[in-house]
Amino acid sequence: MTLTDHAPIGTVVHEGDRVLCHLCGRWFKSVLAHLRAHGLDDLAYREAFGLERNAPLEGVTTRRRRADSLRRRRATDPVVRAWCELGEQRARSGALTEAAARAARGRKHPEQRRRKTLRALAAISPEARADGVRRHSLLRLRTVAAKAAAELGFPDLGALVVDRVLAGHSLAAVSREAGLHKDWLSRHLRAVDPATADAIADHARAARLDAPWLPVLADLGFTTVPDYLRDRHVDQALSVQAIATETGLSRTSVRTALARHGLDHVSHATSRRHVQDRAAEVATRFGFPDVAAYLADRRAAGLSWKTIAAECGQSQSWVRRRAGLIR
Repeated sequence: MTLTDHAPIGTVVHEGDRVLCHLCGRWFKSVLAHLRAHGLDDLAYREAFGLERNAPLEGVTTRRRRADSLRRRRATDPVVRAWCELGEQRARSGALTEAAARAARGRKHPEQRRRKTLRALAAISPEARADGVRRHSLLRLRTVAAKAAAELGFPDLGALVVDRVLAGHSLAAVSREAGLHKDWLSRHLRAVDPATADAIADHARAARLDAPWLPVLADLGFTTVPDYLRDRHVDQALSVQAIATETGLSRTSVRTALARHGLDHVSHATSRRHVQDRAAEVATRFGFPDVAAYLADRRAAGLSWKTIAAECGQSQSWVRRRAGLIR
């Protein structure tokens, strides 16, 4: 077979209700019916001239007549109706699309489809195209992440990473456990799960800042910095200076460690604890739940501040401060 240039490759030329034959240059209402004269079938003709398989090779009137005939046959012919219903079911279920994709896999795009694709791409701005590529890449990464997490029994990648990192595993070790490249999480965690990436970064920063504490705390019987600070500053009310002296670290290191682990810094913690202990002792000695109730009772009985101070063995200024009269 010798190709001719009666019509451009990848183009179907229409003129009213007629279509031009690529081989002989003649016009027909249906090139499909004419192909027998050239010894070709529909698929061979389309492939030879770069046409899509759904490109119409008939005039508009002929296509309408064929459509009307098929509708009548569908209404009256049970075989046609059954096949049409089966096709609709496969289309709704997606099976038809999957079958078409399998059939097209590895097949070269015809020239007609290539031209359509190039025209569509030319109408898209470079920015929009780049954004589409990014969104497609992110979707693919998230799909990989969800599959890896599910295979290890986690609802999402963030839960997997947090669990393993808190157990002391590196991101490379987690990547390998999930069946990914060892650098996968280092490269893509922030894109897939920014919140987890921030949490891991904070954890790594806290571990790095806590490193100088750990040898000292091991000698004191503690394994973590927050446990030690909670015991010394919150439970025992040691001041920042006392903690710094015990650990050999600076007061600034102690204050930043308190903030890093969510513990409030109490100024003059030792002195404040002594005051609280004295107030509790006074209240207990006179049978009251707290010192405020004791002072309210004595003032209601008409006692002066001087008399109350003498009774509880404290100074008048101390008593008045407990009553909220002096700041």
